[in-house]
Amino acid sequence: MTQHVSPPRGSADKVPSASESFAWRGVFARADVRTLSLLGVLAVLILIGGITKPDEFLDTRNLQLVLTQASVIGVVTVGMTFVITSGGIDLSVGAIVALASVWATTVATQEYGFAGILFTAVIVGVGCGLVNGLLIAYGGMVPFIATLAMLASARGLALQITDGRTQIVSINSVLDLGERDAYVLGIPPLVLVFAVVTIIGWLVLNRTTFGRRTVAVGGNAEAARLAGIDVRRQRLYLYLLSGLCCGIAAFLLIILAGSGQNTNGNLYELDAIAAAIIGGTLLSGGRGTITGSVLGVLIFTTITNIFALNNLQSDVQQIAKGAIIVAAVLVQRRTASTT
Repeated sequence: MTQHVSPPRGSADKVPSASESFAWRGVFARADVRTLSLLGVLAVLILIGGITKPDEFLDTRNLQLVLTQASVIGVVTVGMTFVITSGGIDLSVGAIVALASVWATTVATQEYGFAGILFTAVIVGVGCGLVNGLLIAYGGMVPFIATLAMLASARGLALQITDGRTQIVSINSVLDLGERDAYVLGIPPLVLVFAVVTIIGWLVLNRTTFGRRTVAVGGNAEAARLAGIDVRRQRLYLYLLSGLCCGIAAFLLIILAGSGQNTNGNLYELDAIAAAIIGGTLLSGGRGTITGSVLGVLIFTTITNIFALNNLQSDVQQIAKGAIIVAAVLVQRRTASTT
């Protein structure tokens, strides 16, 4: 009697069908088109800056300034990308940055030096993310409402801590990181931190189970639950991650500004959401791209710099940003309707 030997479990899954291969090629093709489009937009902006203010825009110091300013909001955007990919939203990121920055720069905190400031900024950010995550994942609150409440509360607490005053940092080891002597091969330390956060974020989203679960929850939360994913715990982790990014960004802002203010992080939530959207992250969830989000941050930061160098009013700048956001959403809807 011959014994039938069944193939190893999952062996059939290793050979994708022709339709699956075609589908994946389509996904990667669209991703490449989006990335190339964003690079094209960034190149056009650089060209405009070079034409309108060649001596100032293309100056090494100005380019370093653009990258440094992009680093703070860029770190926040990495966390926001994860949240939006999961189908959520976080309107409190700017307020969390403000609260973390002022809590980390109080006189009592500064007595503990560099480590005390860094630890406080990070732990305040993570703590706020924990509250958001618990309210949304286990409290059943809508992300919009929960994070809106955190926005108001964190702003109010930041104002109460500072009493409306600017808190000056007196720790030289913190301030020195913003000086040119601290640059590594001409690259500011803040940019290096942003690069590390970006690389880690890309690897986590694209190469880990955590990233796949995030996409699954954003695509269809009920299907993800039936597949064995703890959706509530995943959402809690995502808001913790967003809070962690806010804490890191707060520390970078302290280095950049040399102070803590309750007005820090103003409109960061809008900039982060906008950068993620134009980068290709779906507001409805299920798709996110760290690379696109970073390019979105660079585009917005470059626009701000060009407007500042040409002494153009900020209201025109906001109109331009709004037009870009609308165009990006329309492109997303068109792309979604053809797939």
